[in-house]
Amino acid sequence: MRRFTADDVELLVGLDSDPEVMRFLTGQPTPREEIENVVLPGILKVYAAHPRLGTFAAHQKSDGAFIGWFGLQPTADAKTVDVGYRLNRTAWGKGYATEGTRALIDKAFGEGMERVVADTMAVNHRSRAVMRRAGLRFVRVYHEHFDDPLPGTEFGEVEYAIDRRTWEAGRRA
Repeated sequence: MRRFTADDVELLVGLDSDPEVMRFLTGQPTPREEIENVVLPGILKVYAAHPRLGTFAAHQKSDGAFIGWFGLQPTADAKTVDVGYRLNRTAWGKGYATEGTRALIDKAFGEGMERVVADTMAVNHRSRAVMRRAGLRFVRVYHEHFDDPLPGTEFGEVEYAIDRRTWEAGRRA
């Protein structure tokens, strides 16, 4: 994993142009202009404000191919971070999501965080399975209002989390 740079627009455009990748996020590809003017600048801004956190480009070790990104984002609580990922379809089902999520959870606790959270649509069973395999535990179902809801929104969003004590106990086991 590495930090994104201003030269990574094409990587993000390629990732966000796949409707299946975006299915549980926006339901549609992200326009290039939005990536250039909002998404990538936002990623770079987090690095400046939170040097140890942010969204990191992920590449395969074997050939250097871009597979997607993993993020460790600040929250309103300075001791809690939000973990997430977005992977190209070619990387699905290979264990990358679980491996990358575990790595960022370890990084978070190694840097003094007390809690790691993640969320997704309740109907996104694949992401929920990744969260469980990465050591996160189900916390709750909640409902948000969306002006243009995606199919499945009516079932709510789910939150998963792990705290430092639980993470440490798992490492000792």
